Order: sequence, then C-alpha cells, then structure tokens
Amino acid sequence: VQLVESGGGSVQFGGSLTLSCAASGFTFSRYVMSWYRQAPGKGREFVAQISTAGGRTNYADSVKGRFTISRDNAKMTVSLQMNSLKPDDTAVYYCNANGPLYVYWGTGTQVTVSS
Repeated sequence: VQLVESGGGSVQFGGSLTLSCAASGFTFSRYVMSWYRQAPGKGREFVAQISTAGGRTNYADSVKGRFTISRDNAKMTVSLQMNSLKPDDTAVYYCNANGPLYVYWGTGTQVTVSS
C-alpha cells in the first residue's frame, strides 16, 4: 500500500498550488479520501474530504471557498487545488485513505506560503 503526495512547494501570499496523491495497493474506489495538514508546533488537522464516488465533499472552515478536493478513481488519484493561499496554510500536507477496515497515510508534502 502506498500513498504518494506531490505538488508541494513555496508560493507567495495569494498564490495557488495543486497537490496530488497517487494511491496503489488497495481498492481505491472503496476508500473515503482526505487531506490533512500539520503546521510547525501544531497537531494534525483536517483539511478536506471526498466520498468514494466523489459526489460529496467536506472542508474545514479555514479553507472553505479556497480549496477544492477531487478524485479520479480510474487513475487512483486525489487532488487538492489550493487558491488564495495564506501564510497560515504553511504546513506539511498528508493524504489519507479511510476504508472499511484500514486507514492509510502518505508521508506528506511541504507547502510554504510567504507573506
């Protein structure tokens, strides 16, 4: 089982980034997929979630209206489009797969937003 995040980097205030998570080794379409983040010195927090078929999404209040989660079950990928980025969005972003029996995590990708 692998979840591999990519797309992180450094961006200025107001910029955009798109994170991707490539999954392998499990039945991706049966798993609710989420993004979490962890800022320096803070706990891991929920960012966004998408249902197995992609019809339902849920966002943290702090990113609502700026971030968009999507998934492609055929390609076994989940993405996070991040717009209007702020310094408070600086964190390591993790991909999460939550299924009937198991939960999987990726190793994270760093996003740094400068003011």
